[in-house]
Amino acid sequence: MGSTSKHFRTCNLCEAMCGIEITVENDKITTIKGDEQDSFSRGHICPKALALKDLYEDPDRIRTPMEKVDGEWRELSWEEALDKVASRIKSLQAEHGNDSLGVYLGNPNVHNTGSLLMSGGVLRALKTKNKFSATSVDQLPHHIVSWKLFGHQLRIPVPDIDNTDYFLMFGANPLASNGSIMSVADVKQRLKDVRKRGKVVVVDPRRTATAELADAHHFVRPGTDVLVLLAMLNVLFAEGLVNTGSLAKHLDQGPMSLADKFGAYSPEMVAPLTGMSAEVIRGLVREFCAAKAPVMYGRLGVSVQEFGTLSQYLIMLFNILTGRLDSVGGLMFTKPAVDILAQSGKGNMGRFHSRVRGLPEFNGELPVAVLAEEIATQGEGQIKGMLLMAGNPVLSTPNGEQLDRAFKGLDLLVAIDFYINESSRHADFILPPVSPLEREHYDVIFNVLAVRNNARYAKALFPRRADARHDWEILLSLRDRLQPARGLKDKLSRQLLRRAGPSGLLTLLLRQGPYGGGLNPFKGLSMAKLKKSPHGIDLGALKPALPKGLYHRDRKIHLETEFFLKDLARVDAKFLNPDKKPEQFLLIGRRDVRSNNSWLHNSHRLVKGKSRCTALINPIDAQALAIAEGDMVRVSSRVGSVELAAQLSDEMMSGVISIPHGWGHNLGGTQWQTAEAHAGVSVNDLTDEMHIDELSGNAVLNGVPVTLMAVQDSTAISA
Repeated sequence: MGSTSKHFRTCNLCEAMCGIEITVENDKITTIKGDEQDSFSRGHICPKALALKDLYEDPDRIRTPMEKVDGEWRELSWEEALDKVASRIKSLQAEHGNDSLGVYLGNPNVHNTGSLLMSGGVLRALKTKNKFSATSVDQLPHHIVSWKLFGHQLRIPVPDIDNTDYFLMFGANPLASNGSIMSVADVKQRLKDVRKRGKVVVVDPRRTATAELADAHHFVRPGTDVLVLLAMLNVLFAEGLVNTGSLAKHLDQGPMSLADKFGAYSPEMVAPLTGMSAEVIRGLVREFCAAKAPVMYGRLGVSVQEFGTLSQYLIMLFNILTGRLDSVGGLMFTKPAVDILAQSGKGNMGRFHSRVRGLPEFNGELPVAVLAEEIATQGEGQIKGMLLMAGNPVLSTPNGEQLDRAFKGLDLLVAIDFYINESSRHADFILPPVSPLEREHYDVIFNVLAVRNNARYAKALFPRRADARHDWEILLSLRDRLQPARGLKDKLSRQLLRRAGPSGLLTLLLRQGPYGGGLNPFKGLSMAKLKKSPHGIDLGALKPALPKGLYHRDRKIHLETEFFLKDLARVDAKFLNPDKKPEQFLLIGRRDVRSNNSWLHNSHRLVKGKSRCTALINPIDAQALAIAEGDMVRVSSRVGSVELAAQLSDEMMSGVISIPHGWGHNLGGTQWQTAEAHAGVSVNDLTDEMHIDELSGNAVLNGVPVTLMAVQDSTAISA
């Protein structure tokens, strides 16, 4: 008779941190279901959790280091591969300078305890300024707002969803994303509970699944959220609704000093530009202020537009001016068991700039929108080689075709990845780490963003193979080769770090954290207690944290109006130019609950059924162009064109087209069979690397001007 065991851990494929129960029989996974005893997720999981089994068992997953020789892949031993990679990086930098090597970090790194805690050494050893990540195609505006206002880039308050009675969302679809910059499991039930207490309102160019659940949904023209928010602040001052309450003593300036900043943006002025009536805009402000515990929240749809940073600032400012920051049911700061904020930099901006376009770095990273030009443009500081860490930027960053061409011309490309994907197919070396179920896990980052304080640790479900390596082991091995230990003290320190591993660091961080016992190993929350609590430990609801929770020396909220509101000149130039004609069609992305990163498309159970890579089009727009359901259409922008099937739905605002992110597995040279069989097209073959949020450098992925036409017809409506 075979053995059966149950394993409890957190699903780490998105931000929701759902607790899961995995049953294993004879070393094979038989079931993955929600952990009913998990106090945070309450038994909820989404379809993505089943992909953990697919990732572990995937025959396409690379398990040994690979080198490309004369266009063909061959296997290497780990020692040979690491030696060769380090030697090639050293040679490249010796010939062309340290900045000749670029680094790109994909978002799976923040879902990986080892990579997150132990990547710093190799990044410092590389000594390059050309570092990029998925941050600047996603949440960079959030970090800049929190850095400026609260003094730390990770001090991002989240909606207290369990206590709010009026939840106003801009550009967010948590039923598909399971929450984002708001780690929240079982969000559907939580939103239903909000409706029982009050009201849920969604402002979005698409009537999403979240909008369908909400009490009210209002279409907004992509990219004009900033105008709606300015008009809402106008109403707030004009109708005497500003009430900072107890927040007043924490502000670095009086709120009424802002009164004249928004006078020009009346609801009547912005209504024709946004598609939202003045009556609706005024109604939202009045409803919000009449509620007992309201909160305003904006997410990806807001961040990745032309005025994403200003818009996120205005959302934060609206919450502040109505007293809804650091207030139960409003935006609240978390109290995570591992205080990563104390261990990380507060943030910085503009210490150096990109070589070609002169865009500023933030926290040591340049906007990824400049990556292709930094490779293609010759001269001192040109990127000649790349290290990709768990990323697929050809599909996930603007103008993917341009970056694909740039990668082909590199002298060296190294990928730390377990797939040969659209980006790593250009690699000279691939160093594959273990799969998620072969490593321990603790959510370091997402507990910083959780709607309830909690902690959960899980050891690896399966032991790694003898010839396999963890991400952190690969990173430490490269660091040691690139920058050998200096002296006995450094050597012993490195040996200790390797022996401790991620769990050793977590043990220390838990002791130093707000629930830990410090130097007393027998008091407070500890790794030992977490290991004895497979369903996690509930650490309580979010609580007011000011002023202690602020990181500025004066313990004040810095409203930073000069930095953010200088962007109003750009807003006026964009929208108040009477000679400028509005675009006919604007492109937005979309998210599906069965999808997240591109590598989930190699899970057969997540891609089965009808194709989800379609162009969502309003039926009125489709009729004008003689497009029927299922017809092939061509969508074109300044940088490229894609052809895909039309899907007609009145969930789309007229004049708006939606194509999902992460597809485009049709480039050849990849080695993931399921993804290739469900290739789709890449929406980032349409997004424009020159179209950025100038305040932050974040990429503009929503509100991209495009043309639409039936493939068999030359008729088109142009931007």
